[in-house]
Amino acid sequence: MKKVLVSLFIFTFTALVVFADGKQEALDFFNSYVNAANTYSDSVGDMYSPSAKIIRQVVKPDGSTVDVSTDTATYLRQLRLGQVGAKLRHYTNSYTNIEVTPMSDGRYKVSSLRQPSGETYKLKTYMIVKKQPDGKWLITEEMMQTKVQTFLKYAK
Repeated sequence: MKKVLVSLFIFTFTALVVFADGKQEALDFFNSYVNAANTYSDSVGDMYSPSAKIIRQVVKPDGSTVDVSTDTATYLRQLRLGQVGAKLRHYTNSYTNIEVTPMSDGRYKVSSLRQPSGETYKLKTYMIVKKQPDGKWLITEEMMQTKVQTFLKYAK
C-alpha cells in the first residue's frame, strides 16, 4: 500500500510540474508575441498556424458585438499592411488580466484585456496556442475585440 501511495504521489507531482511548465511556456510564447507585435516584427506571421481560426469581434457603438472571421493568409496580408501605419503612429497594445488556462490536446487558452495605445478602454482577447512536435508554439485560434467598424463589411 505504501508503494502505491508513493507512486501516486510521484505521478501527481510529475504531472503538476509538466502542467505548470506548459502554462509557463504558453505565457512566455504570449509575451514574445506581444513583444513582436509591438515592435512590428516580421516574425509575428510565423507565430500563427497556417490554418488558424482568426476572429475579430467588432464592438458596435450600442455595445452589441458581431464576429468577423477570416482565414490566416488574408489576416496576415492585412496585418503586414497595417503594420506600416501602426509603426508610423507608434501604435502598440498593452495587455492586462492575463490568464493561461489548459485545454485538451496540449492546447492553452491565453485570455487578457487589450488596451490600444492612446485609448482608455480595454477589449477582450484570447488566443489558443499549442506546442508543435518540433517544439515551436503556434497560435491556432485568436479572437480580439475591436471598435473599428470597417471590419463589419467583412461580416457574413
